[in-house]
Amino acid sequence: MENFTHLINLEYFIRIATAVVFGFCIGLEREVTNKYAGLRTHILVCLGACVFTLISIYGFPTFAPGDNVIVDQATGIRDTSRVAAQIVTGIGFIGAGTVLRNGPIVLGLTTAATLWIAASIGMACGAGMFDIAFAGTVLSILTLVSVRVFERKFLPSSTKRATRVKVSLVCKDDCADNIQDYIIDTYKNISRLSRKQLNEENAGTKITCIIDVMSRKPIKDLYKDFQSRQGIESISIQECLE
Repeated sequence: MENFTHLINLEYFIRIATAVVFGFCIGLEREVTNKYAGLRTHILVCLGACVFTLISIYGFPTFAPGDNVIVDQATGIRDTSRVAAQIVTGIGFIGAGTVLRNGPIVLGLTTAATLWIAASIGMACGAGMFDIAFAGTVLSILTLVSVRVFERKFLPSSTKRATRVKVSLVCKDDCADNIQDYIIDTYKNISRLSRKQLNEENAGTKITCIIDVMSRKPIKDLYKDFQSRQGIESISIQECLE
C-alpha cells in the first residue's frame, strides 16, 4: 500500500480535477441554454485535453547517456508539445459536428467555439497554469451570458435571429390574388413563392412560400397573422431546412 501511494502523483490529480470543474462550468451554461453539446461533452473535452497535455509533458521521457536531462533520442532536444499540439487540430472534428446549416443560417458555431475554448482550458490545467485556466473560464462564461443579454436588448432585429420557414396556404380562388399580394407586401425576405390550382372542384388555390422571419416565435406569429386573413381555409407552417 505504501508503494502504491508513492506512485500516485497528487499534482496530476489536482490538474485533472481542476479541468473537470472548469469544463463543468462552461458546459453548464450550454446545458442551461439547451444546446446539444452540454455538460458531458464540455467536461470530457476539457478532461481529455488535460490528460493529453499531461501525457505530452510527462509520458515520454528519454534520458541522455550519462545525464539526468530529459531529451529526445533523435535530436537531443525534448519536445513537450508533440502530443498537445494535436489537440488543437483534433478538437476541430468535434466542433464541426456541432455546426448545422439551416438555409442561409449557420447554427452551432458558438457551441463549437466553447468546445475549442474548453480544450484550451484543459491544456492550461494539464500544464499547471491554473491562473490562465481560471481566467479563461470566467471570461468565457461572462462572454456567453453578457453578449446574449446585449443582443436581446440592443440588436433585436439582427439577421442572425432569422428563422427560415415554409408556409403552405389553401385559400378560396377569389381570394388568392389578395393573399398573394399581402404576402409579397408584408414579408420582404421571401426566397420562394409558388401558386397552384388544386385539382378537385372548388378545392381552392394553394400558395406556398419560404420566408426568413426575424422573430423569437416565428411559427406562432405567422399562424396568428394568417388566421386573421379572410379566405384562408388551411394553414401549414414548418421550419425549413433547405
